[in-house]
Amino acid sequence: MRIGELARRTGASERMLRYYEEQDLLRPARRPSGYREYQETDVRTVRGIRTLLATGLNTVTIAEVLPCMIEDGEMLMPVCGELAPVLVEDRDRISAAIDDLLAARHALDAMISAARRTGEQGDNCEAVATETAGRRTHDPARSAPT
Repeated sequence: MRIGELARRTGASERMLRYYEEQDLLRPARRPSGYREYQETDVRTVRGIRTLLATGLNTVTIAEVLPCMIEDGEMLMPVCGELAPVLVEDRDRISAAIDDLLAARHALDAMISAARRTGEQGDNCEAVATETAGRRTHDPARSAPT
C-alpha cells in the first residue's frame, strides 16, 4: 500500500509517517520507482507508535520499545526486560505531569465555584471579561512552558 492509504488507515498524516521513517521507527520497502511500499504490519506498527507517543514517550525511547512490543503492546518480549527502568522513569514523569494537571484543575474548580457563589459582578469584572474574551481559544504558544 502507498503512504496515502497507510495515512487513511492509521489516522496519521503523510507528513507524520515520513517523520516516523526519519526517526527510524518505520521502515517501508521502496518500489523501483522510489515510492514507499507499506505492508499490513506497518499499520500495526504505526498504531503502536501513536499509542506510545500518546503516553508521552519520546521517539528515542519508542525506537527501543517498539521492537519488543507484542500483542498490541500488552506485553514486552522477555528479551526486552532491560527496558523496564526506562519505562518506570517515563511512567513517573507522566504521573508527575498528571498530578500537576489535577492540581491545576482543582484550582480552576475553586475559582469557578467562588465566582458562582458571589453571583454579582464587581466593578472591574466587565473589563476583565472583555479583555480575556479573545483568549478563550486554545493557543499552544501561550500554554508552552517558558
